Amino acid sequence: MKILFLILIAGGDGPRPEEAGVVCRIKVCSDKVPDVSDLESWAKSFLRPGMTDEEKALAVWKTVRTFQHQDSPPVEHLQHEEVVQDPLKVFHVYGYGFCSMAACAVEALARHAGLQARGRIIRNHSVPEVFYDGGWHLLDASLLCWFPRADGKAASVDEIIEGVREWYGRNPGFRNDERKLREFMRAGGWRKGPEVLSRCPHYDENGWLPAATHGWYSTMQEYDCPPGRIYEYGYSQGYRLNLSLRPGERLVRNWSNKGLHVNLKGGGGAPGCLRMRTGQDSLRYTPADGDLAPGRVGNGTLEWEVPLKGEVLRRVALEAENLTAAAAVRDPSRPALLVLRMPSSYVYLTGKASLRAAVGPGGSVTVSFSDNHGLDWKEVASFSEAGPRELDLGELVHRRYDYRLRFELRGAGTALEALRLVHDIQHSQRPLPALDRGSNIVTFEAGPPEGTITVEGSTNLKNRGRQLVYTDFHPEVNGLGEPNLFLQGERGDIAFPVAVPGDLVRLRFGAHYRARDARDGWDYQVSFDDGKTWRTVDRAAGPTPGNCRYTVFSEVPPGTRRAKVRFAGTSRNATGIFDFRIDADYREPAGGFRPVKVTYLWEEEGEPREHVHVARRPQESWTISCAARPVMRSIVLELEEPR
Repeated sequence: MKILFLILIAGGDGPRPEEAGVVCRIKVCSDKVPDVSDLESWAKSFLRPGMTDEEKALAVWKTVRTFQHQDSPPVEHLQHEEVVQDPLKVFHVYGYGFCSMAACAVEALARHAGLQARGRIIRNHSVPEVFYDGGWHLLDASLLCWFPRADGKAASVDEIIEGVREWYGRNPGFRNDERKLREFMRAGGWRKGPEVLSRCPHYDENGWLPAATHGWYSTMQEYDCPPGRIYEYGYSQGYRLNLSLRPGERLVRNWSNKGLHVNLKGGGGAPGCLRMRTGQDSLRYTPADGDLAPGRVGNGTLEWEVPLKGEVLRRVALEAENLTAAAAVRDPSRPALLVLRMPSSYVYLTGKASLRAAVGPGGSVTVSFSDNHGLDWKEVASFSEAGPRELDLGELVHRRYDYRLRFELRGAGTALEALRLVHDIQHSQRPLPALDRGSNIVTFEAGPPEGTITVEGSTNLKNRGRQLVYTDFHPEVNGLGEPNLFLQGERGDIAFPVAVPGDLVRLRFGAHYRARDARDGWDYQVSFDDGKTWRTVDRAAGPTPGNCRYTVFSEVPPGTRRAKVRFAGTSRNATGIFDFRIDADYREPAGGFRPVKVTYLWEEEGEPREHVHVARRPQESWTISCAARPVMRSIVLELEEPR
């Protein structure tokens, strides 16, 4: 099916290349960096047929330690824990986070691989366990360790707790004395500690774990705690890397940063790895995991020189009404309207709109902003004089991944003459398609012409003003109330309207929920007739104090552009939703393929190098050779402009 689909894009069933308004699902991969663009790509990169459950679990652990460095967390105020707990978003946008985020990522990927997983609370630390071979096994991806038993299998959290507490029972003078524990662990002394820790391959001779931020002494303190404390950290599942390009759009991702990060506004603190170099400080371990990036935090740019002339504007705009081919008011008796969408796979840190307008006598231009898919609009600027304008969108777009701008033009002679949108973005350097010394195979792929509308807002209304909250998406709410979205009686539901710019292809949605009673839970429902009828497509069942469940529904009636997604719950004992996410994938009306220009920039022994390749087919590969170990600088994606 995939081969046929690509033929249709390139052939006569889709728009001709010069007519394509957007190229979607762009991937550029190097054979030196695993592809984790989405869950399917991750599974292909890290799992293989015939793997045992233990091998799958260790592949999950390796994934998280590879792409998430232990550090102060990114705070988006979207989820119940305030920090980011979507593993793929962490991998691509940030590349760092603290222990509960790593535990959450292990849970999410292990469950996707068909394994049971759970979170555990220990002393000043959060860890995950994965179930295989008849028992639970600790796989700590934040501190990069696990502890083999005598049979070689990873010990469980409770086995480690028991071993640590038994040793303290025989050596009480070490308990709560970090200085003595540090002294004891040196020169291999840690091997004389609890037997369950004595075979750990992740301590060095002096008892330090790979990042050297923690060691045997901290393990001895963390597992000196009561057993049995299980906790669902709660992940979001839906983010995927969906790079898209329109004429005039340019995405630059840098293997460097200029000090920008998502926590600059709204609290949370800077990550320590912001200024660190790979192979040094707490990033000392990452080269052994195949890390070719010079650092961890990346700052890039997403720019769009909006094509305002000719038919191309109609192909790239969400709406273009009453406009001439020169982006001027056609019929002065009514306003002209232009609506543009700016989706991004990377979090926006800044935003600026530079525009130049002609304004006729008595005319005006009004610019409005929406971050909830056009449900509500906020006026950004209004002017009645011609000339250039600079609009700072920074406060509006910060911590967002999607927004819309609306331009309302009034009066004869009023027109948009130029428009440029520029943003700083944050991305992780680690999953970028880096090069190494010697021959590097680079692969390019443009996927199906699909876009995505995401409905996700904090269920904590106190976050209003610094993040989208669930009420911003105009849901119909029955019988739910704070804290979060908990049932106030025996039954309740919340239904979100979803509208997409093209034909709906699938709905991907789910929640982090609680349903303590076996008879309780949440029915996941969809409606395509404005709520007149509902179809239950999945169930988040009890009994559980906390769990996550996400589903994919593809049986969408042809030609559908509007739907409703409902979570309908029953409660006998505290049933609620902590977090939710809905992704509506749709076929881009002007989606297709046109040549994509890929530019690599790097240095070899201090000398700048550049390689430019224009991909003229939806799937291509090429080779880049480096005579010396390259220092990666940037990768730039843009559509090839017609000559």
